[in-house]
Amino acid sequence: MIVTVTPNPSLDRTVTLDTPLTRGAVHRVSSVTTEPGGKGVNVARALSLAGLDAVALLPASGTDPMVTALQVLGVPFRCVPITAPVRTNIAITEMDGTTTKINEPGAQLDGAAIDALTRSVVGHAEHAEWVVMSGSLPPGMPDGWYADVVAMLAPYDCKVAIDTSDRPLAALVAGFDRAGPDLIKPNAEELAGVIGYSPQALEAAVAQGDPEPVVAAAQQLVDRGVGAVLATLGAAGAVLVTDAGSWLATPPPIVPRSTVGAGDSSLAGYVRADVGGAEPPQRLQMAVAYGSAAAALPGSALPGPTEIDLNAVRVTPISSVPPARTSFASS
Repeated sequence: MIVTVTPNPSLDRTVTLDTPLTRGAVHRVSSVTTEPGGKGVNVARALSLAGLDAVALLPASGTDPMVTALQVLGVPFRCVPITAPVRTNIAITEMDGTTTKINEPGAQLDGAAIDALTRSVVGHAEHAEWVVMSGSLPPGMPDGWYADVVAMLAPYDCKVAIDTSDRPLAALVAGFDRAGPDLIKPNAEELAGVIGYSPQALEAAVAQGDPEPVVAAAQQLVDRGVGAVLATLGAAGAVLVTDAGSWLATPPPIVPRSTVGAGDSSLAGYVRADVGGAEPPQRLQMAVAYGSAAAALPGSALPGPTEIDLNAVRVTPISSVPPARTSFASS
């Protein structure tokens, strides 16, 4: 079983425009979709489409529209009861795939709700192959919650993946001295920020086709205790760094329609490949195939197995030993 955890779930409302988004202008919407979302929920949705045994853990009332939406899609879930409604996030997608997101902060969680969610995660970990914890933390939840739960899960046999950003990511990295997860999935900006590199320098290197700065940054996290770093790089693909080496995967050309859920799909692809016994390069290949397929779909739609083209993703070894440390810190 794969357990996904979404502390700050959302109903994702995606509106698509036929014209470029202009601040202060009146726009006509060509289509609207509303889907149950939040990063962990998206991972569970993608894994369920692939026929894997996945369950989504989240805080929500049993009568919340979020719960109804999950039931309609047939995604297994478990709720920690709260009284406040699940937030609604808005994504505005233009015809070239450019996406502008407007995210609400989420429902306030009190100490009892936080404790209940923590107990639920630990309880489900006893029977899990992977525990995937994803997304922002809602108001009331401490920045170090992910780091605390990773430490709690250390005695269990399950693998742990974290996909978060900002202060929760910084707190997670600071907690590597207690326990590191098996996988983290930052984008280029998140990776640069948590290491103290210049995001502009890192992104410029990626744009020029040079993955070495990303590898050097990710290697620092591997050296500090994380099992693997899957750094997603948008249209440039992704880099995977482990203690055994590093690889770059580049996606096929696509017509982008929406980036909503693309990173979550990448994480789902990685986990799906790992559960199937794939080696690191093949896990990376499936991650990029999933992310690319998601970006080619409208709104917050997630890809199923028939929409994945593994052969179109090229995987290139970068190194089999830790690369030389290169400084890209801001001056």
